[in-house]
Amino acid sequence: MTSLRLALAFLFVLGATTIARAEDKAPAAKPATAEKKAAGKEVTLSGDMMCAKCVLHESKKCQNVLKVTEGVTETKYYLADNAMAKDHHEEVCGKTAKATVTGKVSDKGGKKVLTASSIKYE
Repeated sequence: MTSLRLALAFLFVLGATTIARAEDKAPAAKPATAEKKAAGKEVTLSGDMMCAKCVLHESKKCQNVLKVTEGVTETKYYLADNAMAKDHHEEVCGKTAKATVTGKVSDKGGKKVLTASSIKYE
């Protein structure tokens, strides 16, 4: 009976040690994506600027879209209809141009919306 108690005590200690080690090695929280880190802050994105109507055929009216490719991931940012976007639409209506856009990103209806404060074409 003593050896049974000794064996059970050993298993209890072994189990408690294993649990403690597992807690020490718990996975760290995943780092926030760049977009989540930049929530409410201006970001600068570079990619191909094009027209949602004339190039992408996704809209009934002209709208600037910045297509950003990171590795194999492609993200489309639809520019909000403001003076900056309107002033820089002629360069991409019916064609594509390399551009760098600074502005704030938000989500609207499942799409990324970029409210541009600066647009520069390469």
